[in-house]
Amino acid sequence: MFIAMNRFRIAPDHQEDFERIWRERETFLDEVPGFREFHLLKGPLTEECRLYASHSVWESREAFEAWTQSEAFSKAHRQTSAPKGTYLGHPELETFEAIL
Repeated sequence: MFIAMNRFRIAPDHQEDFERIWRERETFLDEVPGFREFHLLKGPLTEECRLYASHSVWESREAFEAWTQSEAFSKAHRQTSAPKGTYLGHPELETFEAIL
């Protein structure tokens, strides 16, 4: 099993915009071989930002990497962008391979 997570630092006054975009977007993940599940996690709120993480589970690193080169990936990332000021920096990708 392989897990890919993106951490997002979101401006406190744009939390609703960010969550709405994720609720309404088409991910196209169900058509991708090796995809298992997806979650959007809401983390702590500070004066500076709200932390979010997207969490996708894959059968293998190879399945995840194939998705990043697929038409489904391109279609998912062509969708509506967030209002200016929503993101406080670029998402930070973290990947993990299950060992237990």
